[in-house]
Amino acid sequence: MTVIPPVASPLPTPNRWARSLAPADPFKWLAQGWRDLMTQPEMSLAYGLLIFLVSVGFVGGLVVLGRDYILFPAFAGFMVVGPILAVGLYEKSRLIERGMPLRWRNLFFVKARSGGQVLFTGVLLCLLMMVWMRAAVIIYALFFGVVAFPGLDRIASMLFTTGTGWAMLAVGTAVGGLFAAFSFAISAFSIPMLLDENVDALTAMGSSMALVWNNMRVLLIWASIVLALFLLSLATAMLGLIVIYPLLGHATWHAYRAVQPNAGRGPSVSKGN
Repeated sequence: MTVIPPVASPLPTPNRWARSLAPADPFKWLAQGWRDLMTQPEMSLAYGLLIFLVSVGFVGGLVVLGRDYILFPAFAGFMVVGPILAVGLYEKSRLIERGMPLRWRNLFFVKARSGGQVLFTGVLLCLLMMVWMRAAVIIYALFFGVVAFPGLDRIASMLFTTGTGWAMLAVGTAVGGLFAAFSFAISAFSIPMLLDENVDALTAMGSSMALVWNNMRVLLIWASIVLALFLLSLATAMLGLIVIYPLLGHATWHAYRAVQPNAGRGPSVSKGN
């Protein structure tokens, strides 16, 4: 008679995406980002000034061309493409971490280990931003019909003094939240990863999403800090971007380093760097 041995429970499998992060770590990343910003600060501030000027030019162009109806979705869309625009700031932090000299060309002519995968990721993020802006226009049309945008001076009363306006805000916030969550998940660590490692874009974005999902509590704190600082920039007519954008860019590099498996063993050194 054949005796079947008892089935043993499977051994626990360690979660390779979970990290030992503390709720205070996002503030530590900000402090490290500030340290990098103040290392040859003229470089980071010039970068922030350039982002400010591009943003002002973009907003001014929308108003002049009569496209002010997508102004608010465009502000939200900036948070989608913001990580790809900060690649020069990541490079500065990477060089500081490795004790290498800083040069202006390092900020604007970045050589990523992944090659053209950074550009591919940037295209995907831009497409995501365009989809979100189109979705916002469709939501407006669904609630108010195919009518002309009332203008920035009347939109507040339309949204906050009518039931239709409040309903559109609720639906728009829900849909926008989904776009924001997805874009944050795929871009939180993917761009620094593409700069630092020889991986493809889809692997980087998938890894970023897995890291965010498995470290949700701390990454929600980090996302809240990013959102609060971005809103502060808007409250200063975007002038705050000159300082806040490079601060967040440098801090994002340190967030990426904190979730690396070798985070406690010092910076990784790549061949040729």
